[in-house]
Amino acid sequence: MTSETITAHAAGTWELGDLPVHRVGFGAMRLMGSAAFHHGTPSDRKHSIAVLRKAIELGVNHIDTAAFYFSALRSANELINTALAPYPDDLVIATKVGPHRDYHGDWGTSARPDQLRGHVEENLRQLGRDHLDVVYLRRMRQDSIAEHFGALAELREAGLVRHLGISAVEPRHLAEAQAIAPVVCVQNRYALDRPDPEADELLRLCGEQGIAFVPFYAVAGEAGERGATAAHDDEVLAIARAHGVGPAQVRIAWTLHQGPHVLAIPGTGNPGHLAENVAAGALRLTADELARLNTAREHAG
Repeated sequence: MTSETITAHAAGTWELGDLPVHRVGFGAMRLMGSAAFHHGTPSDRKHSIAVLRKAIELGVNHIDTAAFYFSALRSANELINTALAPYPDDLVIATKVGPHRDYHGDWGTSARPDQLRGHVEENLRQLGRDHLDVVYLRRMRQDSIAEHFGALAELREAGLVRHLGISAVEPRHLAEAQAIAPVVCVQNRYALDRPDPEADELLRLCGEQGIAFVPFYAVAGEAGERGATAAHDDEVLAIARAHGVGPAQVRIAWTLHQGPHVLAIPGTGNPGHLAENVAAGALRLTADELARLNTAREHAG
């Protein structure tokens, strides 16, 4: 089969609370252009809309976005609304609150707990919805997330939010949040070329508690918001050649192999790359290949 014939169903499913999603989703950050935010070259609007619609055609039913995903010309939420509304019944849209960017695109002071309702309402307005499926609290270096997460829990009780997640956290923050309201997902930086014992511990804790672990920059690696990395380990390249796939697909497959609770959200503005990313959900790595990649990870950084 070619990438174009493989859909997101091949990756299997997981439930975000009571919302089933395919384990390969779509990250909206790259819809704005060749790199996130004000970096890179702005995208063609029609092109970005076509990528979103293609994702749905390929079975993607989990989109990760945020109101602060915008550039001078593009807003990820507005593109999602334009491309996909009225939304498919099975589509789960997850967004993040906490960070703030002003109208010039500059990063401002992160939200106080009493400002989170405004962040949620801005996402609702941009997406054209009366509730949000999943909202992550993105921690902005604060020691405790209890007050902020408690404010989101109140919005959940009010019906503005269906499920809650946390992002950019340490393992202790998961227990702190769970004591306040159910956590259905944790989103942290996690990648094959980025060894991180703390992230490994969160991955383990999430698996034990039935919580989705949703890595960001799993494909971008150290390049981060500037786009996918071109620096691939020799083992990644060798395994990609053996399977006749691209190195990014190996990175996505390795991510998914970290546990049935792991969800991938690779982002792209390229329809061809989108199909390849989705097809990575069908790539099965052998025990030997996983061992080689894990050894390479231990020596990375």
